[in-house]
Amino acid sequence: MIGRLNHVAIAVPDLASASALYRGALGAKVSVPQALPEHGVTVVFITLPNTKIELLEPLGEASPIAAFLAKNPSGGMHHMCYEVDDIVAARDHLVASGARALGEPKIGAHSKLVIFLHPKDFNGVLVELEQK
Repeated sequence: MIGRLNHVAIAVPDLASASALYRGALGAKVSVPQALPEHGVTVVFITLPNTKIELLEPLGEASPIAAFLAKNPSGGMHHMCYEVDDIVAARDHLVASGARALGEPKIGAHSKLVIFLHPKDFNGVLVELEQK
């Protein structure tokens, strides 16, 4: 069911500064910022040969990333995203296995369906599933 690692997401307090760090110090290719109001974040993606890094900055005070940064002011790993062939089938399988889905699938940053799974069900890691 689980596919390849799509990205690792890192919450940051300053997206421009974090982007400059990855671009300058690491020589990474960084996308242009993309606001995702329905998720309460602005994101950039850093393309690596085998996956991506997603940098997340809060978009408004109600953003779930704002709450994360209140607990982790300098930022940190927020979630890991795995690809799945069928997001509804994957969600239903995981829920039947005892995992908790956080909401319903909705369109994410790559214009594909995504859903999050409760971190307490995955060793303290927030998991995002993205439909291929």
